[in-house]
Amino acid sequence: MNVDYTLYLCTDSGLMSSETVEQSVEKAILGGASVVQLREKAASSRELFELAGRVKQVTDRYGVPLIINDRLDICLAVGAAGVHLGQSDLPCAEARRILGTDKLIGVSAATPEEAAKAQADGADYLGVGAVFTTSTKTNTRPVSVETIRAIRGAVSIPFVVIGGVNAENIRKLYGLGINGAAVISAVIAQPDITAAAKTMRQAAEML
Repeated sequence: MNVDYTLYLCTDSGLMSSETVEQSVEKAILGGASVVQLREKAASSRELFELAGRVKQVTDRYGVPLIINDRLDICLAVGAAGVHLGQSDLPCAEARRILGTDKLIGVSAATPEEAAKAQADGADYLGVGAVFTTSTKTNTRPVSVETIRAIRGAVSIPFVVIGGVNAENIRKLYGLGINGAAVISAVIAQPDITAAAKTMRQAAEML
């Protein structure tokens, strides 16, 4: 699957300026979001399933892949493009065994060792961070520019940076071989989501 990771949007209904997750996703896509990850930690399984179905109608309309955070069952139930796994979630190798070869699997990594293992276990891409301080996750591990360089040297698969990334500070990461920026509040918490996504997309295209 050929995926454009330039602007990777993660949802968070607690931060969004829109009425619904579907609206925030559509507005972000109109501004240039190229991948959408449904990340709603507080939702019940039923709520997440129903929300994923509604969001997938939007992403399908624009030909944008939908990734489900953590939940292989929801991914399979709604026919999403793939899942994203943290270091404490189901191991990537097991997820690959269950999902087969036609689903995307992303893995969070903060060290070259984690990155190399994820690639060996069948990951399609990595989420590397936290590159800057972030308010949306409290248990993050900081990742330096040196670590990003080391991760780029350790793997051949694409990776996006996550963690407090915005259109200003992303400039500090230019030239490191990064494939895209994963954002939450820099886009969906802004009054004009589409305009914020356009600005972020232009900045991320310089990576």
